[in-house]
Amino acid sequence: MTEPLFLTPVLHEKIWGGTALKDVFDLPIPSDTTGEAWIISGHQNGVSPISRGPLAGKTLAEVWQTHPELFENNDVNRPYPLLVKFLDAHQDLSVQVHPGDDYASEHNNGELGKTESWYILAAKPGAEIYYGHKAQTQAEFNQMIDQADWEHLLQKVPVHAGDFFYVPSGTLHALGTGVLALETQQSSDVTYRVYDFDRPDKKTGELRDLHLEDAKNVTTVPFKAESPAQRTLQMGALQETTMVEAPYFNVYKDELDGEAYIVKQAPYAQYTVIAGSGTVIVDGQSYPLELATSFVMPATVAEWTLKGKMTLIMSTPGPKSR
Repeated sequence: MTEPLFLTPVLHEKIWGGTALKDVFDLPIPSDTTGEAWIISGHQNGVSPISRGPLAGKTLAEVWQTHPELFENNDVNRPYPLLVKFLDAHQDLSVQVHPGDDYASEHNNGELGKTESWYILAAKPGAEIYYGHKAQTQAEFNQMIDQADWEHLLQKVPVHAGDFFYVPSGTLHALGTGVLALETQQSSDVTYRVYDFDRPDKKTGELRDLHLEDAKNVTTVPFKAESPAQRTLQMGALQETTMVEAPYFNVYKDELDGEAYIVKQAPYAQYTVIAGSGTVIVDGQSYPLELATSFVMPATVAEWTLKGKMTLIMSTPGPKSR
């Protein structure tokens, strides 16, 4: 197997979603409240089908188990460890927190924990995110939760296109209205909802469940933002910016204007085109890359060439995901 694994996105409706995934990426959204496109996923709640090549029709989760050599995967019983999404925050997401691996495994049927990161693709003027909190002690945090004192608890940060945020498990967070983001995360769908702006689900008319006790148990207090040092390396026609190198994943922004020869550096690499277009060449075969194209370059490919004028977000598994 010496070709990329191209993937078909799985779309999810959300009460906070909109139409940006269609407007920007021309994805076939199911409604005007589509919040997420799972573009590289082995998770059971939205598994990516492989769209072309000899493995077309199989899913990333299947291939992870039946062809472990494509990922240097030494344990076929564990899940594909990473998940990449587009998120359209047409409205504020719920303020939430995710557990680490041990808590999630014990309380959520063996799920992985969820450390994540956001690359901000677009942000309307004045857009903000909720990132962290202001409580200094666990008692103060619990009291603010119990009193619903969101004004004094929640910390907001203005955002702009090109910003990057690392969101370890235990971080209180939410994307705010008007933000379009690419999220790289552990393959987990465990969310503890803390505050949902008292808005009813239009489909049920009911308020969505909150998970306040779990949130108290897993939120890191006090909050300290992790701001990974970024570095940029020019490699001919390719400028690569390291956004984060972390225990579960590494994220890079690749800006290409011309042709770049790439040598394998990790068990596999995940790519998504976020601007422009081009081609990827493997073993003399060219594959077109358009906006929003996502693929995994498997372990069996030692070298490849990127060609064109485009920007890609590339990620690889960190040491805890290998």
